[in-house]
Amino acid sequence: MYSQLIPLIFFSVAAAFTPGPNNIIGSYSGFNFGIKKSLPLILGVTFGYTILITLAAGGLNIIFSAYPIFKTIIKIIGSIFLIYLAYKISFQSNIKEKIIKNPVKFIDTFIFQFINPKGVFAAITSISLFVELGENYFYHSAIVIAVSFVCAVASITSWCLLGKFLRRFVQNKKFIQKFNYSMSISLIVCVMLIYLKI
Repeated sequence: MYSQLIPLIFFSVAAAFTPGPNNIIGSYSGFNFGIKKSLPLILGVTFGYTILITLAAGGLNIIFSAYPIFKTIIKIIGSIFLIYLAYKISFQSNIKEKIIKNPVKFIDTFIFQFINPKGVFAAITSISLFVELGENYFYHSAIVIAVSFVCAVASITSWCLLGKFLRRFVQNKKFIQKFNYSMSISLIVCVMLIYLKI
């Protein structure tokens, strides 16, 4: 029996469901494009984060402890990507007379998991806190990976559904534009918080 299951679940839910880059982008995508067109984003986040935490269990957390410079590199690259994405989201509503496609694709969100400071450090923390070295290492790692997978898919899907739910009540173009701007600003705020917390 895994004694740390309840604390692990609480930690994973908090890490997954609290506002962050993935969830803000998910809400934006659900609002503007619906759930069906947001599936690539959902899958990218889910599988990207699951592979990330699997790598952390495989020793990535040890590498980060030995070479802290990698934390700084991820923080900078992740910040640049978020600012670029904020720009794309902000000006998405200015495109007229064209078929607007979701600018956030599977490969974007999949790769982003490996440069998303919040996700990277959540994965490393999960392995560090809830996986004991020794004969139970693989068993504990499997539990942490499974819980993280469930929380990741539940979180990103919920935020996409939230965006979709909001869109049902709004057809005003100005409101939609303001919503997109607010999502862009939220991403910029995420970047600022990354530098304050890390």
